[in-house]
Amino acid sequence: MSVASNHGESAATGGPRFRSILLICAANTARSVMAEHLLARELDRRGGAHQVRLRSAGIAPYARDGALISLDTRMALRDIGIDLGEAATSTDLKRHPELLAEADLVIAMTARQAGELRERFAVSDAHAVHTLREFAGEAGDIEDPFEQGEVAFAQCRRELERLMPRVVERLFAND
Repeated sequence: MSVASNHGESAATGGPRFRSILLICAANTARSVMAEHLLARELDRRGGAHQVRLRSAGIAPYARDGALISLDTRMALRDIGIDLGEAATSTDLKRHPELLAEADLVIAMTARQAGELRERFAVSDAHAVHTLREFAGEAGDIEDPFEQGEVAFAQCRRELERLMPRVVERLFAND
């Protein structure tokens, strides 16, 4: 699907091509939460935080509203100065379809999740759907660190951190 969008300011005028981004993973307790907060930090560093609305949600059948964000996720983010707090909880896209309706870009952590999103949810042609790596100009998935311990979560966070500057460049690029 094309990355072009009619939403918001064009890249030619200095604004982002997308104004509302939804980041998805399975349960919204690890990868998409980390990606949301790391992308927000990168946008803030570049002065674009006020121009883009970020949300995250889980799309798996077992995703639940109000599930606690994993302790390993909170610790991996806290290690770099992002504190989610002890009460941070997940969002289930099945219960909040408005998040998809409001998004003009959806970024999935895996190709399978992007496919499931298209199959199970009302994704219109107006939605640009990409994997995070694809949007950053790479191939492959962001693997789930679930039940692999703090080292795997820290590695996942570092991989997301590495990709975020490319994601932001692409958001503001004119291609």
